[in-house]
Amino acid sequence: MLVQLIRDQIDGKPVQSRLVSALLLGTNVAVPAGKDVGGAFTSVPLCRSASQIGCVISYVTFRSNIPPPADSRFGRVPAAGQVAACTNPAALGGGTGPLHAYLSSRGSIISSAAEPRPWVKPPAPIATPYVSVPGLLTAQCVSNEKGSYLEVTVNGNPADPRTDEISGDVMANGQVNASWGLHLIDVNVAMGNLVDIVSKQAKAFTAGGTRR
Repeated sequence: MLVQLIRDQIDGKPVQSRLVSALLLGTNVAVPAGKDVGGAFTSVPLCRSASQIGCVISYVTFRSNIPPPADSRFGRVPAAGQVAACTNPAALGGGTGPLHAYLSSRGSIISSAAEPRPWVKPPAPIATPYVSVPGLLTAQCVSNEKGSYLEVTVNGNPADPRTDEISGDVMANGQVNASWGLHLIDVNVAMGNLVDIVSKQAKAFTAGGTRR
């Protein structure tokens, strides 16, 4: 719905000058392979820095050890020569970066999600609704024969008491449904990064920043 809204009401129209940024997360936004504009939109580009405005942040997440399968719902688009957009909120300019995640302290409230794991060993109660896990998650954009997606790596350390894994997979009959990737936590895994980026974009917008 948001892609259609931008395409029909904003893209290429005078109101586009008022667009700070669009966060189209967990959906397949088409762009020509190797390019930042075209496909879903004719003139709204992908964001490649936090000082860029009038652009789109979009990605779909998969674990580094569970890439998109052949029947994946995400990471691919039907048009020839186009790919699903991937802008890494941990490193908009490219490469790998740390994700500043805010994850539910009680696990996902969606019934199809995997059971939550203890955050520390031995398990201890957590009073806040969300937890932050500095250094645990990193991400990079990957584009290959399996798709174009944000690859999330969990950097667990068995030597410390903190969890070495996160929840977020869709489960079916007790097994991970890999076709969904980490769709249930697309936003959560990068919430801190996104808040920081939008804050900088808002300042750039009020200062008349660049749109390309």
